[in-house]
Amino acid sequence: MVGVRHNGDALSEGIINKAQFGICLGDLFMLLDVMSNSSKANLDEFDTDHLPRGTLAKQIENKSTCDFWRCSVCTYDNDDSLLFCELCGALHDSPNVFENKGENEVYSIRNNSISVMAKALFARMPHRTTKKSSPTDLPLRIDSMSDEFNAKASLNTLHERFTVLTSKRSVSIVPFRFDILSPDDMVSQGKNFSRMHQKDKYVPSIPNMALPSGLDENEVVRVLPHCEELDTSPACLYEVVSNIASTDDVKSQILSCNLPHLKLDKRSKNNKKAIPLDKYKPGKWVYEQGLETLSQLNIAVVGHVDSGKSTLCGRLLHLLGRISNKEIHKYQKEAKEKGKGSFAYAWAMDDSVEERERGITMTVAIAHFESKNSRVVLLDSPGHKDFVPNMISGVAQADAAILVVDASKGSFEAGMGIHGVGQTKEHAQLIRSFGVEQIVVAVNKMDAVQYAQERFDYIKFQLSSFLRSCGFKETHITWIPLSAMENQNLVTLASDVRLIWYHGVCLLDAIDSLYTPERDVFKPLLLPICDVISSHSLGQIAACGKLEAGAIRQGSKVLVMPSGELATVRYIERDSQACALARTGDHVAVSLQGLDGVNLVPGGVLCHPDFPVSIASLLELKILVLDIKMPILIGSHVEFHIHHAKEAARVTKIISLINQKGGDTSKGSRLLVSRQSAIIEVSLDRPVCVEEFSGCRALGRVVLRASGVTVAVGIVSRVIAEDLP
Repeated sequence: MVGVRHNGDALSEGIINKAQFGICLGDLFMLLDVMSNSSKANLDEFDTDHLPRGTLAKQIENKSTCDFWRCSVCTYDNDDSLLFCELCGALHDSPNVFENKGENEVYSIRNNSISVMAKALFARMPHRTTKKSSPTDLPLRIDSMSDEFNAKASLNTLHERFTVLTSKRSVSIVPFRFDILSPDDMVSQGKNFSRMHQKDKYVPSIPNMALPSGLDENEVVRVLPHCEELDTSPACLYEVVSNIASTDDVKSQILSCNLPHLKLDKRSKNNKKAIPLDKYKPGKWVYEQGLETLSQLNIAVVGHVDSGKSTLCGRLLHLLGRISNKEIHKYQKEAKEKGKGSFAYAWAMDDSVEERERGITMTVAIAHFESKNSRVVLLDSPGHKDFVPNMISGVAQADAAILVVDASKGSFEAGMGIHGVGQTKEHAQLIRSFGVEQIVVAVNKMDAVQYAQERFDYIKFQLSSFLRSCGFKETHITWIPLSAMENQNLVTLASDVRLIWYHGVCLLDAIDSLYTPERDVFKPLLLPICDVISSHSLGQIAACGKLEAGAIRQGSKVLVMPSGELATVRYIERDSQACALARTGDHVAVSLQGLDGVNLVPGGVLCHPDFPVSIASLLELKILVLDIKMPILIGSHVEFHIHHAKEAARVTKIISLINQKGGDTSKGSRLLVSRQSAIIEVSLDRPVCVEEFSGCRALGRVVLRASGVTVAVGIVSRVIAEDLP
């Protein structure tokens, strides 16, 4: 039994307003709390001495000093007579509401016990101004309660009295549902779940049960929690479905259930669906004709190491006025000091310290000059076998090629691989595999063999048959005997009488006879990135490469792949000169802004935002196996080269063999040997920018290498599975 002091008349008549109801409810809660925490009294009998005296009276007396109090949770302005917030039900946190009496501490409410998220839920709730009331407005006069009037009642009696009071007033008290997550729990559970579990999709099976009206099975599956810990028993599922059917806030339940499984889309920066190529319409600025009258021709200079490629390029540029006499004298002086006087013209192309010390070209050097018919870009490629990957990057940009051959005895044979692996053969195979059809064979160092016609004919006979086997047509091959050091047959016909037997053209005329291939100017932008540089004019981030399709201008938006980020073209340089517009075939350096430099890498591609290039790591290839010593097996590891990208790969399947004469296919084999054609499947360690050869030739040609040797060349016949950037 518990002792309660009250105004019996007021309670019996049910005269109580909302403020008094809050007081009664608070008084009841205090009684229950003191009963549970008291160590002196038992549950059968409890004296009112344990109650804090004068608490409710003090609150009514303090009403005249304040109009209203503001809730610390929802910021709602409540009447000062209320102990609980009318909106959220939070207790009034004023220090005068409850008093501490010795060891029996009734309540202690502090602002910092309320979470930040809970306060944020009510941050924008409207405020109100309450009308000042006086203690006389209350029919129940608590201050008149005396200690002489004590009544004893059981807990059942208190519950019945409380039920009668609440039935006469429209008061709705909704208890907190502990079977759902609070906002704080949703966030914390999502973080912990993402660290400990993988976000696998899981759809629970629903047993046969009667569903509530208005819900079908598909809707139940959609809203049920997608987690492995879900109890799929019929009783549990029916309770969950019933709760979903009875509440209006279905979206919040779906969010709370699926929050641990939410996953950001990697392509959120550019998640537009690719538009078909036939829907592309170039801008009017693409049709504008510039002041240029010459078409651009990109020529790769390739050949065996020490065949004189860099010397040939440097001497040609000097004769055409691209390198001044002052610069040549400087190079000659520096080369003599290093004991390499014959490398003076080569140093015009090899400008790095390491290249000059070793006496070989290591990277692709780029130079420009103008001929009668073309604006020529020379791509001086390395000839050493250790730098074939760099040579591939240069050949990928070429429209034609100059194959430099050393005419001296023993050097030509070494390039042909008679005494080992020769780069003359390998380079010829590579330039043809990248679609180069026109080739000029420059038989250099003819002065070392006294310009002998017999030596020239022997080289032509040995090499012409091999070039035809690579796919070059005889009409597209030009043979020129010359000497770069003695300036014979470079820009004019030879003046040495020992070359009187030659009746052909000089090197410059042979370059002028090369035609420019057809350009895809009116297709979407496609610019494979050869190198990433920074300069004073271009800024910190600039991409170099050859435009394979479309056009680009200042201010246009481009999509950087494989990162998928958008960037703006700030500045364009072509042939080291600023320009506002560049078209297909131009070798340009593009400065970008609005992009993190980490995402701009060689092997990437700048493309049109609406026409992104594919990214894949599983490809189907149609290849031709070259002369190899070890067969290609299923599971063999190879180096995969495509445009300017290089990735480690593995042969996962040999799909079929191809008859080179008829083109018929037969059942796949367990291995591939020399001169076989086949369709294989390769898996890359990392995805690369790639397109099928039928859609884009520049991004569809591949080279496979292993142990420093090119083992196969081919094309991408099918992109098996695309990856996301």
